[in-house]
Amino acid sequence: MMGIPSGRVRQTILEWLKDPAAHFPAAGRCRPADTGVTAGAVAAKLGVPRRTALAHLDLLTRLGLLRTRRFHCRTYYRRDEVRIAEVARMFEKGW
Repeated sequence: MMGIPSGRVRQTILEWLKDPAAHFPAAGRCRPADTGVTAGAVAAKLGVPRRTALAHLDLLTRLGLLRTRRFHCRTYYRRDEVRIAEVARMFEKGW
């Protein structure tokens, strides 16, 4: 995704995480729809280094749009639908 603005990359990540099972393969017993998605999986899909994907995921997490869960030495990312709806309402009202 080289050359694509960072905001668009983050928007794409949020779209993928809306339906993680459709965009990320299951890894062993971990199914993306149940556990969330790792930074490595996002990096592979974006075609960027893990560190780059992690920077995007960290920003989305700090904004409250993603939730994290640690499991077996890995961090899994999922959308926070309640927070995303709150932010959408703020923009609809003209913030």
